[in-house]
Amino acid sequence: MGRENYLYKTPASKLVQVASIAAEYRDRPDMLMMVLIRVQAIVPALSKAVVTVIAREMNIPRNQVYSFVTFYAMLSVKPQGRYIIRMCKSAPCHVHGAKEVVDAIRDLLHLEIGETSEDGRFTLEYCPCLGLCENSPAIMINDRAYSNLTPERARDIIKQYIREEV
Repeated sequence: MGRENYLYKTPASKLVQVASIAAEYRDRPDMLMMVLIRVQAIVPALSKAVVTVIAREMNIPRNQVYSFVTFYAMLSVKPQGRYIIRMCKSAPCHVHGAKEVVDAIRDLLHLEIGETSEDGRFTLEYCPCLGLCENSPAIMINDRAYSNLTPERARDIIKQYIREEV
């Protein structure tokens, strides 16, 4: 993990919460993914300090935690927005117009792939596959999937999130 990934400083109060979650699974490396998912819900980024606390409290090597954090696309070392928009970049989505859909979202939010809005509300990123190939193109916003998208429908969905109507 590069040095630039550690620019986020996790507040001490959040590290206490992280320690509490991880301590529930001491000596249970099989529960690492569950711990990371729970922790990612309360901190904007899995910083070096967060990784260190998890490793210490679970009694597992820090590099094991790093392996998970850097391998799984749903985990992030950079602060993410309240709404994480993941655009599927699989072949079926591409063939059915994913580029036009993601362009509509980029234009509406004024974001590039991998960026988070200045207000911290939206993060836009690609993911390998959402498993919705038969209904492509598709996006996922946090844990909610939207499929059979057109640029117009994608804009309407994002506008609902902008207005906090979801």
